[in-house]
Amino acid sequence: MDRIEVKKGLNNNVLIADHPSFGEVIMIGKGIAFNRKKGDMIEEGQAEKMFVLKDEKEQANYIKLLPFVENDLHEAIISSIELIKKQTSGLLNEHIHVALTDHLMFAVTRISQGIEFKNPFLVETKTLYPTEFDMAKEVVQLIKERSGMELPEGEIGFIALHIHSAIMNRSLSDVNKHSQLVTKLVQVIEENLDIEVDKEGIDYTRLVRHIRFTIERVNNGEKVEEPEKFANLLKEEYPLCYNLSWKLIKVMQQTLKKQVCDAEAVYLTMHLQRLQKKVK
Repeated sequence: MDRIEVKKGLNNNVLIADHPSFGEVIMIGKGIAFNRKKGDMIEEGQAEKMFVLKDEKEQANYIKLLPFVENDLHEAIISSIELIKKQTSGLLNEHIHVALTDHLMFAVTRISQGIEFKNPFLVETKTLYPTEFDMAKEVVQLIKERSGMELPEGEIGFIALHIHSAIMNRSLSDVNKHSQLVTKLVQVIEENLDIEVDKEGIDYTRLVRHIRFTIERVNNGEKVEEPEKFANLLKEEYPLCYNLSWKLIKVMQQTLKKQVCDAEAVYLTMHLQRLQKKVK
């Protein structure tokens, strides 16, 4: 078992150490830093949890947060991140340590003061990122068990976005921008077709997932093939849905600042037609 050199104690239960294989690590365990000085040697097995923060900025931000996090909540957050890592084969941007700790610390403070933030993108998040949403549910359950704090459903959505951001290695502002874009596109569809889409229904799920993949294709510069004859047929048969699909594409182009290929209009038209037919 590796012997690790203590660099700095952050509080009784957390220290920074120099690991022979991983470099600088954060080690966590009850009383692990008590009476330890710089240069002391410690066995790896003495830590309950250990993780690497290679990015100096992330490490500095994490260290700043620690004095403000209660031990029970801190342990629950670390266990939550381990749980997420196991379910995602460990491929997470390490910013999740700072982002999730920061978010949950303030969420718990807000809720204990009786302040609750409404989550305007809860339904979209649940539909767009079902895997991350399920993981976020487990995180909320874990926090309830370990710290006694019951987080509202809206928080599941916020946590799911943090998880998605870390898995996809994308900034949270990008993830939020895409959720807002999906909400806006659904509103445009409802207004133009004069319908109210059932947010719990399978058609909504299909539509939102299709829009999500369209956004991802546009972002990655991927093109889909355009079946030309089919496009002409849809234009003639379903002019309302075809024109609406172009309206949606214009909104996407304005928001993403990227070109959307013509073929996307064909596939959007099919989804819109199915939606309109179901409602009528």
